Amino acid sequence: MAVSWEESVTASINTIYLLFSAYLVFVMQIGFAMLCAGSVRAKNAMNIMLTNVVDAVAGSISFYLFGFAFAYGDTNPFIGTDFFALFAIPNGTYDYGFFLFQWAFAIAVAGITSGSIAERTQFSAYLVFSFFIGGFVYPVVVHWVWSSSGWLSPSSSDLLLGSGAIDFAGSGVVHLVGAIAGFWGSLIEGPRVGRFDAFGKPVPLRGHNATLVVLGTFLLWFGWFGFNPGSFDKILVAYPSTTHQGNWTSVGRTAVTTTLAGSTAAIITLFGRRLLVGHWDALDACNGLLGGFVAITSGCAVVEPWAAIVCGFVSAFVLIGLNILALKLHYDDPLEAAQLHGGCGTWGLIFTGLFAKEEFVVQAYDSGVKGVTRPYGLLLGGGWGLLGAQVIEILVIVVWVSVTMGPLFYGLHKLDMLRISTNEEVAGLDISSHGGYAYAPQDDDYPRSYGDFMRLRIDQA
Repeated sequence: MAVSWEESVTASINTIYLLFSAYLVFVMQIGFAMLCAGSVRAKNAMNIMLTNVVDAVAGSISFYLFGFAFAYGDTNPFIGTDFFALFAIPNGTYDYGFFLFQWAFAIAVAGITSGSIAERTQFSAYLVFSFFIGGFVYPVVVHWVWSSSGWLSPSSSDLLLGSGAIDFAGSGVVHLVGAIAGFWGSLIEGPRVGRFDAFGKPVPLRGHNATLVVLGTFLLWFGWFGFNPGSFDKILVAYPSTTHQGNWTSVGRTAVTTTLAGSTAAIITLFGRRLLVGHWDALDACNGLLGGFVAITSGCAVVEPWAAIVCGFVSAFVLIGLNILALKLHYDDPLEAAQLHGGCGTWGLIFTGLFAKEEFVVQAYDSGVKGVTRPYGLLLGGGWGLLGAQVIEILVIVVWVSVTMGPLFYGLHKLDMLRISTNEEVAGLDISSHGGYAYAPQDDDYPRSYGDFMRLRIDQA
């Protein structure tokens, strides 16, 4: 069948846009690496940088071999059993650009999890969990929500509660999945040595480089413009006409709602923490900004800009409150990953069920075809269907990730493959596991190997 000139141009534009968005999302890996490196102590900097590399490379192989098939294979509506589906593309449905974009999302999930278990985890455990979560756990959720045959998908022919769950760019699919996995890893490992004193009071273990944290935050912000607007994987589904608006009309608004939610959350978190601790902290603003981005990721394409401000406002209090609760429960997450990605991701899904606008839902999922009706936000008069689907998505993600990643981390713990020894943790992962430091020691008496460290401890005893 001959392809018209107009169809060729449309396909070319869609491909270029999709690949450019994939490149932006991949930039987020640099952001994660800088954020993580700056948020840990200097003695663990090399380790956390290596884990970020491993998240990408192990995730690439596992998503290529298994993950893409589980995510978009259509044989089984539960997980998809079209194994090695990638080898058959392009097949008229998916192409290599689509795979690359989905891969960039997949490797981000393991990065969220690794932040929760930083500074005390054996490197071999990273290899195991990053391969498993990227090849199986995360893709199953992708299939449920983003595949056209997924039972939660808003693009399904049989919509759950007449609506399907709207998780446009992954507040739940990406962020909540990574957060729940990290929560179980951190909970099973327990707090870092010295995080709480003998009386149970928290002891600050601040990261060593605020500059890297701020750099990483801005790189993540930049990448989020691929993460959210880029999730319109085909921006020219339909040109505007008397019957179609075309979903490209939503792309610019999606970038604006993303910016407004993150900015609002950043300023509210900054002032909120100022009232609690008595001083201004750039790191609080950075975490608040990321929390707002996580929250708006679900509804970025289907809400008004004013609603995005509401989203960011609430997400700031969610983050602050969960961090206070975590300290009270002696839960230790060096990057606040579970609180930020899990708490704000959950709020983002609920927010979408409350504030999604029907016109924008139709733009995003029906190419703006006039006359189409869909359930929309409860507070805008759209009924309970969408909100109910959002709550169901939250529940199934929590259960699915818990029953898969929880036993995995527990098994690694029982096999003594999860947490490093106390001596190694005190020495730092760089010297105990990687043979050196990220920064050259300035003190000649500073131990230059793990053996030197152990001899120093014996001499001091």
